[in-house]
Amino acid sequence: MLTAEQFVKKFKDAKTLPYVVTELSRMIADDNSTMKDFEDIIKMDPTMVARLLRLVNSAFYGLSQPVTSISRAVAFLGMRNLRSMAVTDALQNIFKERNDPGIFSRKRLWLHCAVVSTCSKILAERIFAINGDDAYLCGILHDFGKIAEEQIEREAFLAACAACKPTDSLIEHERHFLGTDHCAIGYLLSQEWGMSTPIQEAIRDHHTLTEDAVPSSLTSILQIAQYITGQLGYSSLPDVISPLSPPLVLHLQENMAEYKVLIDDLPEEIAKALSIYEN
Repeated sequence: MLTAEQFVKKFKDAKTLPYVVTELSRMIADDNSTMKDFEDIIKMDPTMVARLLRLVNSAFYGLSQPVTSISRAVAFLGMRNLRSMAVTDALQNIFKERNDPGIFSRKRLWLHCAVVSTCSKILAERIFAINGDDAYLCGILHDFGKIAEEQIEREAFLAACAACKPTDSLIEHERHFLGTDHCAIGYLLSQEWGMSTPIQEAIRDHHTLTEDAVPSSLTSILQIAQYITGQLGYSSLPDVISPLSPPLVLHLQENMAEYKVLIDDLPEEIAKALSIYEN
C-alpha cells in the first residue's frame, strides 16, 4: 500500500507533464507574463506548434483566412486556452501509451476525460455564463491520478477496477487495494503543476457528495459534466455512473429545459472537439 504522496513521488520519477506545460501554468499565474513569453515557450516544442496551428485553422473556429504564424495563433487563442491545448496534447500521448485489454482502458479513459472537459466548458459558459477555460482544464485533468495508479501499481489498480460494480464508488475499491485514490493523487499532482486552487479542489473533490454544493463552482460543474457524459456512455469504466450531490440534483431538475438543449447539442460539440486531436 502506498500513500498519495508516495504515488506522486514515484510517478514524477517515471513520467509527468512536460516542461512546456508546467511553464505555461507558471506564466499564467504571473501577471507580468506577455504574449511574447508564451510564444517563446511554445516555439520550444515543434509538435505543439503544429497542433496549435492545426487547432486555430480547424473547423472548430471556422476562420475565413488561415493563420500561419505562431504569434497570431497565440494571440487568437489567448493564454488560458493555449494552456488547455498544451495540457490536452500532453495527456493524449500519456493516456494512449499502452494497449489495455480488460475492463480498464487508457483509450477509454482518454475519451472520458476529453468528453468531460468539453462538457464542463460548455456547462460553465452556457448554464453559468462564466469563462469555461478552467472548467475545461478540470475535466481533462480530473482522472489523471488513475494513470499514476495504473503505472505505479498496475495489478492492484486493475483489481480495484474489476471489483467496481456499476453502483459502486471506484474510490472505495482504490483505497482498499491501493491505500489511496485517484482524487487524492490528482490533487497533489495538480499542485505540482501549478494549477489554481479551485482547479486543485475540483480534482480532489469531484466524487465527494455534499449537502452544500454550489452549482456554479468548478467542483460542481465537473460533477455535473461527469454525470451527463456518463449517461451518454462516456464513463471511464463500463456502465459506472458518477452520482450527484443533492443540491446538484435539484439544480438539474429546476433547469431541465436548458440542460435538454445543451445535451442535444453535446454530441456535435464533442465530435468537433475530438476531431482536433485525431491522429
